[in-house]
Amino acid sequence: MDSKFNKAAFKDKLESAGQFPMLYMFKFIVPNGKETQIEFLFPKNEIALKPSSGGKYVSATIKAMMDSADQIIEIYEKASSIEGVISL
Repeated sequence: MDSKFNKAAFKDKLESAGQFPMLYMFKFIVPNGKETQIEFLFPKNEIALKPSSGGKYVSATIKAMMDSADQIIEIYEKASSIEGVISL
């Protein structure tokens, strides 16, 4: 993840947002052609993909049941290894 990312603060924020397990919505923007790498992170979840107006990027929205804040952070960490990904 971004070097400015404060993992502990994000974990605290997630844990104060509600009780686990919880339905969590992930949003990513990826370069066109890289959306399959995001899909790989969510093999059992439906993913809504929307291409940008210029066609260079794809917005991916995923709702997934998460068991813990650590599980959410792990997915964001894996997504950060995808070249050009923007986590929202």
